[in-house]
Amino acid sequence: MQDRPNKPKNNRLSLGAIAGIVVAALVIGGGASWLTYRTLTALQTPSAPTIPQGEGPEKPLSSEESVQIYWLGDRGQRLELLPASIAVQKSANKQEKVEIALKSLLSGQTTASESTAIPEGTKLLGVTTEKDGVRVNLSKEFTTGGGTASMTGRLGQIIYTATSVEPNSQVWIDVEGQPLELLGEGEGLIVDQPMTRQNFEENFELGD
Repeated sequence: MQDRPNKPKNNRLSLGAIAGIVVAALVIGGGASWLTYRTLTALQTPSAPTIPQGEGPEKPLSSEESVQIYWLGDRGQRLELLPASIAVQKSANKQEKVEIALKSLLSGQTTASESTAIPEGTKLLGVTTEKDGVRVNLSKEFTTGGGTASMTGRLGQIIYTATSVEPNSQVWIDVEGQPLELLGEGEGLIVDQPMTRQNFEENFELGD
């Protein structure tokens, strides 16, 4: 009996095996690609900056500051000096600030609860600030009209407003370039100069 020739071994993989290997490779490769994409995305995406709680953008520094002008308030049997703030440039020097304050006072723009005893039409003819105090030159209208309380009130308004930058300064008041010695006619107010806030409070009464 003749031996049958040996069949050669089938070294080829079946189609099913090949398909399985391809699918597995695709799955593994796809998973690796997805992980790589996620990693790169995480590295490339910048994180949002952390803003500490309660902190915001810095506010710009103001270029203005306040000085006081003084109106009068009626308190029944007496008058009272009432401070009101106005804005001036920080860069202004002392003389400029005092000049702005006095001009604002002489404008007479008061509110319903405030008044002024300074006669309408009074003008600021000049102001200088020196080491020893403030010199104010007013027009002749400053000395007209009003009784004792009115004269006392307007004198206080000028003294306090002129010293709003330096409250302890001395004040000299001129009218049309001449030193003010008597405010009003007849029995007017005798004005000893220089004046300060302290000697005004000691020598004058804001009563009606």
